[in-house]
Amino acid sequence: MPKPNVEQIIKTARKLSRPTGQQLIAALFTDFIELHGDRSYKDDRAIVGGIAMLGGLPVTVISIQRGQTLEENLLRSFGSPHPEGYRKALRLMKQAEKFGRPVITLINTAGAYCGVGAEERGQGEAIARNLFEMAGLTVPVIAVLCGEGGSGGALALAVADSVWILANAIYSILSPEGFASILWKDSTRADEAARIMKLTAPDLLALGVVDKIIPEADGGMQNDLAKTTEPLKTMLTEELVRLSAMNTHEMLQARYERFRKYGEFTEL
Repeated sequence: MPKPNVEQIIKTARKLSRPTGQQLIAALFTDFIELHGDRSYKDDRAIVGGIAMLGGLPVTVISIQRGQTLEENLLRSFGSPHPEGYRKALRLMKQAEKFGRPVITLINTAGAYCGVGAEERGQGEAIARNLFEMAGLTVPVIAVLCGEGGSGGALALAVADSVWILANAIYSILSPEGFASILWKDSTRADEAARIMKLTAPDLLALGVVDKIIPEADGGMQNDLAKTTEPLKTMLTEELVRLSAMNTHEMLQARYERFRKYGEFTEL
């Protein structure tokens, strides 16, 4: 299999025309009811979540929402959630646990919001709390990386039983530009950084960071959304049937072991 063109994949993952979280929710689920707010500070519009139906199964779906225009991106903080966004997501997950609904997350973010206000309101704690709580959720959790998966901002919704990635999505500890700035003090070397970061779907699958690659239409799912979402609906349904057949202890143990093996990675 030929090596993927890393630079082209990153450009595709970041395209403004790439379907947003709300568009994916509309294509994958029916009867979606959006729920708002973290019950503490405010409603973060970078996170869209609520209750929906996947076939005949009620689920909680949580998505990071980016915009396709400047106005939409300003409204959605360019898809970078604030702490109240992560707290809203956690509120919905705990609600799902209470009522026995599986959780599906759709992730597309360059990272959590970087700003003084977010730090003052506990950005780091909010992310850490999500990691802690998601590790122990007693309902099935599936995370799907749909575009960019940047740093803890993405991981805060990706502690799941199954972590999938679209063929033209990326997942990494930070952006290639940030990596190059830290390592070489030169953000212009981002393409070089991207080639050594192993952030594309095939590399992540080989490392065991993700469990499945979801095919896309040539050039990206924006060219034919149904070609991506129709098979994905079937995959999600089948995976939830598999996870629901496990008892809670088995599921939590498998989730624990899935993330413990990250410590075994010896090659970057």
